[in-house]
Amino acid sequence: MNIRPVPFDHPDAVKLNDEVQAEYHVRYGDGGDATVLAADDFTPPNGVYLIVYDPAGTPVATGGWRVQDANGEGNLDGDAELKRMYVSAGMRGRGLARRVLSALEDDARAAGRLRMVLETGTKQPEAIALYTSSGYEPCEKFGYYRHHESSRCFAKPLTP
Repeated sequence: MNIRPVPFDHPDAVKLNDEVQAEYHVRYGDGGDATVLAADDFTPPNGVYLIVYDPAGTPVATGGWRVQDANGEGNLDGDAELKRMYVSAGMRGRGLARRVLSALEDDARAAGRLRMVLETGTKQPEAIALYTSSGYEPCEKFGYYRHHESSRCFAKPLTP
């Protein structure tokens, strides 16, 4: 597997984003994640967007982080927000999400961010299991879905 950074608006990123949005819609029935994201959010040094390619060059997993500092949505100075973690259905159970998560944490740490934060939901138990087994702990809700009952927010310090 090959993990490489790509622009958030790269055709492979758009393809995987469409897949994850469709999955969110199936799980939550709401059309997908309504959080506003822009390609510049994931342009270094403000973040990075990664895609995992299988040996045939097919995009099979993705994830990114973007800078977040203190704002009216509950973030703190030094936050790196995890977004669009996703592994295609046929590639799950191979440790790809864990590899992407580790690469994103390393990149955010190198960029000087202090903690990684993420928002997920109660209908994504696999995501919650990944994050809690990777050292993430519940934190104060933040972001677009902070007032939603099904929203769950987690954080992990990035200090070495």
